[in-house]
Amino acid sequence: MRAPACGWCGPVSESAASDHVHATMRIVLVCATGVLQFGLSLHPLLTLDYRHRSLAVAAFVALACVPAVCCWWVLRRRPLPAAVAAAGTAVVLVASFCATAAVAPDQRFQAPDWSFGLVGWHLLLLLLDRVRVLVTVLAVHLAASAVLFLSAGVPDRAALGAAGATAFSAINVQLAVIVVTRVLSRQSHEATAVAEERDRLAARVVTAQQWERGQRSVFAGQLGLTLPLLAGLADGELDPRDGDTRRRCALAATQLRRLFAENDEVPDPLVHEVTACVDTAERRGVDVSFAISGAAVPVPSQVRHELTGPVVTALSAARTRARVSVLRTDEEIRIAVVADAGADDMVTAPTGQVAVEYGAYGEYLRMETRWRKRHG
Repeated sequence: MRAPACGWCGPVSESAASDHVHATMRIVLVCATGVLQFGLSLHPLLTLDYRHRSLAVAAFVALACVPAVCCWWVLRRRPLPAAVAAAGTAVVLVASFCATAAVAPDQRFQAPDWSFGLVGWHLLLLLLDRVRVLVTVLAVHLAASAVLFLSAGVPDRAALGAAGATAFSAINVQLAVIVVTRVLSRQSHEATAVAEERDRLAARVVTAQQWERGQRSVFAGQLGLTLPLLAGLADGELDPRDGDTRRRCALAATQLRRLFAENDEVPDPLVHEVTACVDTAERRGVDVSFAISGAAVPVPSQVRHELTGPVVTALSAARTRARVSVLRTDEEIRIAVVADAGADDMVTAPTGQVAVEYGAYGEYLRMETRWRKRHG
């Protein structure tokens, strides 16, 4: 997300990749600023003549303090706070003006005017991730230096050419650093986006593979319960006219139908799975009334499995009549079944997130599953 740009805050980096590029470039700039200041600027300060040497020395010390203070954040690879960037920029500009004022007018843009090229590196260090502000400040510094240069009188052609060459070389190098940083940030951002997309695709593949393995396990487990029943019927060990055998066949058929319904892409999976159980019971000749109350809500697949498991058992045990009702509210989901079956037909009940209650009322069995949603 891009934060709004305002004042010294500037546009915030679009990604951690851009922050990494800026952090690395600041470390490079701290080293470059130190080398340029003490390796190139200190010698003319100590050996050349100045109108106000104390002013030049004070400017040199002030400029040296800026990268020293920035090191607290730079070496920890953290962005500079807006207050530090603003205060540092003010110090750099004031020190630059003082250093230029300490030089004789005819020596500006020459060796004694060491601050002109050096100040740009300090500004790069302070404002690298605030490009618009950085370019504006660099332009102001260049304009102020040109005004001071021209205020001493009209220079001759040689002095004007030397000043232009000095300004052009210094500004070009600093602008090149800005462009390189922007290019690296963009490329790093694009590489991060590609890596994130690759990770997302890999995660989807892993999820799909896990789902496929889970479905195979479920089908294998369901068929493992059904195959002994089919083998018993084929071998004649089970009598199709026996009531217990018919209930086992009804239970297996309802479970398989519910299992197939779990894989369908439908707007309301819970009602779809309950409807599949009801259809299987009706094909056996059971008169089923089905009522639904409340709007569709998302229900995890595991919870749906626990909610409909007792429904499968109750409907497969129904002999001639059953009533199914689904109640959905913002707080909970309930599925109730009343069927002409005995409580001893409820041989299993799921344990976990779903509560199950059942009992016999004369010749009828009443069963209810309930799931209360967890908020937060």
